[in-house]
Amino acid sequence: MAPDIAPARPQGTSLGRIQAMVLRHVYLLRSSWPRVVELIYWPTLEMVIWGFMSQFMRNQGGYLGQAFGVLLGAVLLWDVFFRGQLGILVSFLEEYWARNLGHLFVSPLRPAEWVGSLIVMSIIRVLVGTLPAALLAIPFFGYSIFDMGLPLILFFVLLTLLGWAIGLMIIAVVMVNGLGAESLAWLAVFLLSPISAVYYPVSVLPVWLQYVAWGLPTSHVFEGMRTLVLSGRVDWAEARTAFLLDLVYIALGALAFLTAFRAARREGKLLGLGE
Repeated sequence: MAPDIAPARPQGTSLGRIQAMVLRHVYLLRSSWPRVVELIYWPTLEMVIWGFMSQFMRNQGGYLGQAFGVLLGAVLLWDVFFRGQLGILVSFLEEYWARNLGHLFVSPLRPAEWVGSLIVMSIIRVLVGTLPAALLAIPFFGYSIFDMGLPLILFFVLLTLLGWAIGLMIIAVVMVNGLGAESLAWLAVFLLSPISAVYYPVSVLPVWLQYVAWGLPTSHVFEGMRTLVLSGRVDWAEARTAFLLDLVYIALGALAFLTAFRAARREGKLLGLGE
């Protein structure tokens, strides 16, 4: 009877493997200027369209005038959430389209390290996409989202955490269902938009839908953003609730991802994923 042989330990550090995966995707961005332009184009276009709308409303005075900063801030913060979710998914889909997942996981790369690299790339994509739009809003409309101060960092973190959670859930669905579920990468966020209180308070929704909205961290973040812009006060209760909900969604996303990944590896789907 052959003796048991302990599996070899992966060589190198986890940080080194994460860095290697991040560099792979950074090189893809650097080698393709259309990818970079696409990252910047949509956030900037949305900022310009909503900026002119907000400029018109500001000229009306009264509450509509106050809504100027609220709408532009909402547009830019929503794009943080959208780009955070899409950033983690696009890096996954690039491996998916290249049919490279099987090659990655015959290497010492661990699933947690791969997810770590996807998260880092998500942050890079968010910054590349939204910073130019936020900076252009200053000369275009005299509005700076950076006037929110330190709470802006809090909103950024809360929104990106949810974006990562949803991204992991969609990756799990794609791993199980294959190419047919790819469109969810772009659809999922827009399904949440009407009940995320981005441009209007939760109170305008039907009562039964308000219960659904309060179960999303985005609703609490945007309610908190409006409170900050209109009254200058940070609503820590909303921030705390959003963070706790983020933890729940992150746990669900991680569970869905690990379950789907183990099933795909067990059934040999990683080698055939993409067909």
